[in-house]
Amino acid sequence: MARRILAGITALAAASVVMTPTAAEASPPGTKDVTAVLFEWNFASVARECTTTLGPAGYGAVQVSPPAEHIQGSQWWTSYQPVSYRIAGRLGDRAAFKNMVDTCHSAGVKVVVDTVINHMSAGSGTGTGGTSYTKYNYPGLYSSYDFDNCTSEITNYGDRWNVQNCELVGLADLDTGEEYVRRTIAGYMNDLLSLGVDGFRVDAAKHMPAADLANIKSRLSNPSVYWKQEVIFGAGEAVQPTEYTGNGDVQEFRYAYDLKRVFTNENLAYLKNYGEGWGYMNSSVSGVFVDNHDTERNGSTLSYKDNATYTLANVFMLAWPYGAPDINSGYEFTNHDAGPPNGGRVDACWQSGWKCQHNWPEIRSMVGFRNATRGQAVTNWWDNGGDAIAFGRGSKGFVAINHESGSLTRTYQTSLPAGTYCDVQRNSPVTVNGSGQLTATLGAHTALAVYAGKSSC
Repeated sequence: MARRILAGITALAAASVVMTPTAAEASPPGTKDVTAVLFEWNFASVARECTTTLGPAGYGAVQVSPPAEHIQGSQWWTSYQPVSYRIAGRLGDRAAFKNMVDTCHSAGVKVVVDTVINHMSAGSGTGTGGTSYTKYNYPGLYSSYDFDNCTSEITNYGDRWNVQNCELVGLADLDTGEEYVRRTIAGYMNDLLSLGVDGFRVDAAKHMPAADLANIKSRLSNPSVYWKQEVIFGAGEAVQPTEYTGNGDVQEFRYAYDLKRVFTNENLAYLKNYGEGWGYMNSSVSGVFVDNHDTERNGSTLSYKDNATYTLANVFMLAWPYGAPDINSGYEFTNHDAGPPNGGRVDACWQSGWKCQHNWPEIRSMVGFRNATRGQAVTNWWDNGGDAIAFGRGSKGFVAINHESGSLTRTYQTSLPAGTYCDVQRNSPVTVNGSGQLTATLGAHTALAVYAGKSSC
């Protein structure tokens, strides 16, 4: 697929279906709401990582890349051009997928699948599983009658009809208002559910009417299954993320955009009321992230290339009680289109270009912090008016972040019981006195985090 087609795929990743708050949770099912997004990891590698890292670290879920058969090519975005609904992509076959789900479950980790149901391919050829196809004709699955009549590309995001009936970067746009299409998509998702999948990220949800997605979801064997919809916010656009909250969670892109601006150009002190106070969707229906596979490539958010700034943004996200967080975990790239190293096989973290952000000690340690402080309000906020902040999570945890260019020594007031705690950022002991105070020196661009239940390092 041409580069211009790829560029649009980034936009389509911005849709994820949300369920009714009363019928579903605002995070993957269970009490742990952090998801590791192992972008373009093959299923065997995901299975091993669930056992060795994700389960022990306390991640609630892993999100895997689209499993359906897709167009051939080494580029990452080929995964987002399905040609059939067989599990026959570059990341593994049906047996590998099923083994991954079972292995992750054994490790206490739920599985969320990135699901491409808005469109099929942009061209013709033979898929990764051997299926021959042409645009608008996918034998045994879809014919030209199953696609929207508008066969030109989307050009006007101020026009709802154009956004939801025309083609995202030239990709054949399914008519999700059609009975057969709805039934067929639901059949694919039900097949994944039969293999034990716990939830879905719905790619390019913005390009499908919320009512169409609600109809598809109603046909699932578990109609209240977790849905996280990609709907990119655009000021003044015809289609808005809030339209989709009746279906499930919706990804709050403004959260990631604003984190980049605050961490690079403004003051961390501004984050005191981050979330609904900034006009975002309600926390209970919002999926949040510092970056995802699209935004790290288009530069709209921070990425691993921002080093300590990126790390601290993830520390803040995991410490701050807003939304259900995703930790993006991908690979190094200089070419926007470059696909995964070794075809998706991860032999070891931090080798062959795999970045493994989910396993960076500063990020991984905050998953336990988030689980321990779940449901606790923000307390004891402090800031220096600039780029040093600190806050507690009730009597369960306390975090300080120094994004200044020099070290900072001060005594913080917390609501923690007196005792010795482990600063999981630096793996060193911290003492809280009888007045709830702790004294620490933070180097430039470092953090401190302590929580109840973690007394020794």
